[in-house]
Amino acid sequence: MSRNLFITGTGTDVGKTFVSGLLVKKLRESGRDAAYYKAAMSGNARRADGSLNPGDAVWVKEVSGIGQPLEEMCPYVYEHAYSPHLASRLEGNPVCMDVVKEKFEALTGKYGYVTVEGSGGILCPIRFDEEKILLEDVVKELGLSCLLVADAGLGTINSVVLTVEYMRSKGMEVKGLVFNRFHEGDVMEEDNKKMCEYMTGLKVLACVKEGDTRLDMDAEALAALYE
Repeated sequence: MSRNLFITGTGTDVGKTFVSGLLVKKLRESGRDAAYYKAAMSGNARRADGSLNPGDAVWVKEVSGIGQPLEEMCPYVYEHAYSPHLASRLEGNPVCMDVVKEKFEALTGKYGYVTVEGSGGILCPIRFDEEKILLEDVVKELGLSCLLVADAGLGTINSVVLTVEYMRSKGMEVKGLVFNRFHEGDVMEEDNKKMCEYMTGLKVLACVKEGDTRLDMDAEALAALYE
């Protein structure tokens, strides 16, 4: 069975996919059999044959160099760049938790380390019709602990602390923080790092800059986050 970790963010477009790709790449380069999984993926372009191209999965596969087939990475792919609950309402094929779990468990029996990326922030609705599934339900159903990605800039103290407190109140374990779009030496961003650590009791485990191709984090320390 694999060791697994869930990657969530303080909101949409904070860099979860970018960071996930670097995490998977670090694991692969350290000799670990790494894989990627995302239950539902929105905002995908259509190929010439009309099928949807799972953009986040494609990017992670390319940047990390893993050989995992794209069809293993995401069971639910939508065209509209909306929350999955709304995209599926417009396009059909709503998320089924049994399918999400079945596809995930297939990976856990095949790979050593599985990085699971969430959609949007932790409060993102995955399905909301006669059945209601939130992202936190996926985290709990799959039994995952979490890593929180945040933009390093203005406003991150509030978004990080609120997200961590919400997750803890719902029984989710947060292992640490990753700051994305970090500018070393920037007075505000350096202070944001210190304040987030102080107010949450969590460590900023890595600071990622735009254009980074490698994660500045010890591979053994990274692997130890997976369980």
